Amino acid sequence: MRKLLTGALAASMLTSPLMVSGALAAPAAKVDPYGGEAEFRELYKELVETNTTLSSGSCTLAAERMAARLKTAGFTDDQLTIFATPEKPREGGLVAVMPGTNSATSKTEKPILLLAHLDVVEAKREDWVRDPFTLIEENGYLYARGTSDDKAMAATWVDTLIRFKQEGFKPKRTLKLALTCGEETTYAFNGAEWLTKNKRDLIDAAFALNEGGGGRTDGKGVSEGGKLVVETIQVGEKGVQNYRLETRNPGGHSSIPVRENAIYELAAALVKLQNYDFKLELSDTTRAYFAKAGAARSDEMGKAMQAIAANPADSTAEAVLNKDRTFHSMLRTTCVATLLDGGHANNALPQRAGANVNCRIFPGHSVEEVQLELQAVVADAGVTVTPVPPLRPLAKTPPLDPAIIGPMEKLAAKYFPGVPVVPTMSTGATDGIFLAAVGIPTYGVPGAWGNPDGNGAHGLNERMEVKAIMTGRAYLYELVKAYTK
Repeated sequence: MRKLLTGALAASMLTSPLMVSGALAAPAAKVDPYGGEAEFRELYKELVETNTTLSSGSCTLAAERMAARLKTAGFTDDQLTIFATPEKPREGGLVAVMPGTNSATSKTEKPILLLAHLDVVEAKREDWVRDPFTLIEENGYLYARGTSDDKAMAATWVDTLIRFKQEGFKPKRTLKLALTCGEETTYAFNGAEWLTKNKRDLIDAAFALNEGGGGRTDGKGVSEGGKLVVETIQVGEKGVQNYRLETRNPGGHSSIPVRENAIYELAAALVKLQNYDFKLELSDTTRAYFAKAGAARSDEMGKAMQAIAANPADSTAEAVLNKDRTFHSMLRTTCVATLLDGGHANNALPQRAGANVNCRIFPGHSVEEVQLELQAVVADAGVTVTPVPPLRPLAKTPPLDPAIIGPMEKLAAKYFPGVPVVPTMSTGATDGIFLAAVGIPTYGVPGAWGNPDGNGAHGLNERMEVKAIMTGRAYLYELVKAYTK
C-alpha cells in the first residue's frame, strides 16, 4: 500500500533529529531579491552534497532538507507535503504550495507548477578526479554529481520561492513546486508518475516549467572567453521504450554445429536494425527549430535546416542533416541495441540469445506501433519483439502558446541579448512526459547554459559554469514572477 506522508507526520519528519537537524535549516536573514548569491550557494551546496543516487543515497533526505529551508522562510506545514512509500522509503519527494491571491476569487487561474528531480546518476569516486559528492569550485566551474542534472534547477526553484517569501511578494496565481525522485532510473519509484496517478490534485496546474531547455556555448564557457550561441525552449520530447529481441533454438553439442544458430539469427536481425532509418517527421516544434536555428547559421548545415523545414521531402537536405547525430535523431524515431546476452556454455550451441533495443519514439506514436515496425524491419518469425516494462506514456507535444513562450523570449532578450531563442524537441527524456499524459503541458525553460560536450552530465566530473548557474537563477526568478504578478 502506497502512503502519502502529510500533515502531522510530515511535520514530525521535518523536525526529527534523524531526518533534519537544526543546523541544516536556512538562516532567516533577509535576501536581496536581485542578489542573495551567498544564500543560494549554501542551499545549492547542501542539495548537491546530499547523495541521491539509487544505490546509496536518499531523495527523501534531500526533500526534507529543502522543506526545512522553505519552512524557515515562512511556509506552513500544510503547504509542505513530503511523500514516499513504505516499499521505497528513500525515494521520496516534496510538493510545496504558495497560494495565490486570486485563489479565493472568481478570477482564479490554474496554478503554475515548477518541476525538478532530486535523483542523480551513479558516480564512482575512483573514476572521478574529485569527490563527486563534494561541491568544488575550480576555474569558474562547480564540480560534483548533479551540479547540472538536475540540482541547479531544483535549487533555483526552492531559492525562488524563498526569495518571494522574504521580499513579501504575493503571487496572483498559485505556485507549486514538485521535487521528485526516479527520473534517472528506469526501475525506481518515479515520484512524478506517482503524483499524477495518486495525487493529481496536489500538482494540478495550467502548465509546468521543467529542465530540458537552456543555452549552449560555442565550445568554451562564457567565463573562459566562449560565446553563448543559442538558448532553447524544450517544447515536447520523445517517448522512451525498451524492447527485447529474442531468438530460441534447441541447441546441442558445439562439435556438430548447424546453421540455425540463435546467436547468428539475432545478429542478422540487429544488422537489419543497424541499417534502418525510421521515416523523417516534423512537428510544429521541430519545424520551427530547424527554420529559426538554420537562419542563424550561414553554413551548409544551416541551409539544410531551413530547406527541411520548408520541405520535409527534400532528400538532399535530409542527407546533410543526417550527418549530425542530434539532428538525425530529432527527425525521426530511433532504435538502437544497447545490451546483449546469449548462450549457456562454451561447448554448447546457444538455446537462446537476446538483445535490449532502446527506442526514442517521435511524439504521437505508440509503443505498439513501434513494436510492429521493428517486427517488419527484422522480417523473421524466429525473432520475437517484446516491449520491456515499464511502459511509458505516449509522448505529447505541448502547444507553442504565446502566453507561455512570450515571457521566456522577452526576458531572454534582456539576459541574453542577440542570442537566438528557439523551440526544440528533446531527443532524451524527462519526467515531463508523465505530466503531459494527464493534461499538464510541460516546457523546458531557457536560462543556464552548458558547453557542447555536455559538461560531464551522466558521465565523469560533471560541472556547471558559475556564471551560467547565477545568470540562470536570475532569469528564472524573473520568469516565474512574470507569470504570476
